[in-house]
Amino acid sequence: MSLRYAYLGSGSRGNSAVISDGDTTVMLDCGFSLKEAERRLARLDVAPEQIDALLITHEHNDHVIGAGAFARRYGTPVYMTDGTRATDRIGDVPRCESVYFDEALSFGRIDVQPVPVPHDAREPVQFVFSAGSRRLGILTDLGYVTPMVRAEFDQCDALVVECNHDLALLNGGPYPRSLKARVSGHYGHLNNQQAAELVSQVERGRLQHVLGVHVSQKNNTTELARASLAEALDGCDIEVDVDCQSEGSPWREIY
Repeated sequence: MSLRYAYLGSGSRGNSAVISDGDTTVMLDCGFSLKEAERRLARLDVAPEQIDALLITHEHNDHVIGAGAFARRYGTPVYMTDGTRATDRIGDVPRCESVYFDEALSFGRIDVQPVPVPHDAREPVQFVFSAGSRRLGILTDLGYVTPMVRAEFDQCDALVVECNHDLALLNGGPYPRSLKARVSGHYGHLNNQQAAELVSQVERGRLQHVLGVHVSQKNNTTELARASLAEALDGCDIEVDVDCQSEGSPWREIY
């Protein structure tokens, strides 16, 4: 059984991904307008009606701004933590289900394990997706890697990891001191070095792809993020890439 994934786009202006086993397709976040999400899905040859579930990581606009409109237009069931729901950023949707950290979700043959993360949101969560023996970990929007995160994202066939900022660029950049502290703090975002440390620590025997995402346009570059991830893999024969905000990534197959 294969599993594939693609990003509609990732960054401070919108985040969304799709994961599919060929029969079932789930969307992770919808940080684009309804029209833009439809356009980006079309690039991947996915009709909005094919989305079986919409999973929400947290309530920040770059992850949910189009989620409510999408769910209302297409009747897509939405899954989020009770804390995220309480922020009321998505509004009323035809069907809304709760996500609990100690309960896995199943959509067709795709199993999804929620993982709590430290981020400045009400009750943020990230996910590990499984289909048969294939495992895809998608990890963004967290200030540091906790022991639980490290354990849950081990032994993946593909790992998507946040490379939000280069610490030197952030410190020397235009953000006010308070925002710099927020971004680099324990409830902010992973920098290149933190992402690289995680990649160097996980079991890599079955790892096929590493994709850097949520790259800041002001405080990082795709070249710096890619170099950090590649160095952490220390010459291993593993595909390394970095997603862009403007167009997203192509489908990637996990075999």
